[in-house]
Amino acid sequence: MDPTAEIEQGLSAFGEDFRAQFAAAESELTLRSARAELLGKKGRLTQLLKLMGRVPADQRKRLGEAVNASKLEVEACFQARLDELSRAAREADLKATPFDLSLPGRAPARGHLHPLTQVREQVLDTFEGLGFEVASGPQVELEENNFTKLAFPPDHPATDMQDTFWVKVAGAESARTLLRTHTSNVQVREMSQRQPPMAVVSGGAVFRRDDDVTHSPMFHQIEGFWVGEGVSFSHLKGVLTAFLERMYGAGVAVRFRPSYFPFVEPGAEVDVACDFCTETTCASCRVCKGTRWLEILGCGMIHPEVLEHCGIDSERYTGFAFGLGVERVAMRRYGIPDIRLLFENDPRFLAQF
Repeated sequence: MDPTAEIEQGLSAFGEDFRAQFAAAESELTLRSARAELLGKKGRLTQLLKLMGRVPADQRKRLGEAVNASKLEVEACFQARLDELSRAAREADLKATPFDLSLPGRAPARGHLHPLTQVREQVLDTFEGLGFEVASGPQVELEENNFTKLAFPPDHPATDMQDTFWVKVAGAESARTLLRTHTSNVQVREMSQRQPPMAVVSGGAVFRRDDDVTHSPMFHQIEGFWVGEGVSFSHLKGVLTAFLERMYGAGVAVRFRPSYFPFVEPGAEVDVACDFCTETTCASCRVCKGTRWLEILGCGMIHPEVLEHCGIDSERYTGFAFGLGVERVAMRRYGIPDIRLLFENDPRFLAQF
């Protein structure tokens, strides 16, 4: 069809229907929908304007003025009806039942501590009750405090157990610094500054390149140690068993099994029974991986070399150390099957704790 004739027919068919359509709109949403049918990207007037490029030059001005006049008319009618709806809404508010200003206000809902923070504080409080002192340390640490003084030789394969995030610190580019892979850096700092006897516990974020249902690149750890004369592995088992019974109740199933850590000798892992499966569902359990046990912490007798690195006489003093993941404790305590749920910040999930 000839574009000139098509535009003229379109304007003729357009008529005054839009006025009745606007007048029938009972809400701003309905009114704006009616306007979009006319002036939106696919509206009737918009489609006519798109034909202007094909109109002969001598007809373009006349037709353009006609289309623009219709557009302005629609806009004026739309604005008038919008003002009517606003006034009507205002009148309805004024004539409605008045508010009772003497009623108490609606206070905002109060939040609560994140479940990881709750568990961390509970663990620290439990060890305080067992006689430990709470300390803290930096998250960005020197390699010396994170590895070397803990008997990790340079480039030793043992460091492969902890995939590490290395960082550069402004003003100290030559120093080898990293995001701490464990809170054992607090142990090194405390033993380097003090002399036994001492029993210290600390907690905070640590960083390793892990990511699955039971591991996270950033997680929280509790580190504790006791150094003094005559400290033995039996003291270690007694302290940790007492801690786990206070956390999970008397009679909780606990097992110690040999394990390797560069900074302790001997070393052990401590497990508690998995609450996420039974004998029949154990094989498919993603949390315990079919073992019926959930690893809670690592521990052992502090290696004499670590004591010597920190200026403590290893011939006179002995000690034990332990480290546990706060997330693991929280998962077992609250029945959380996937560690990643703790970091997604879904209020529907967090509100349950």
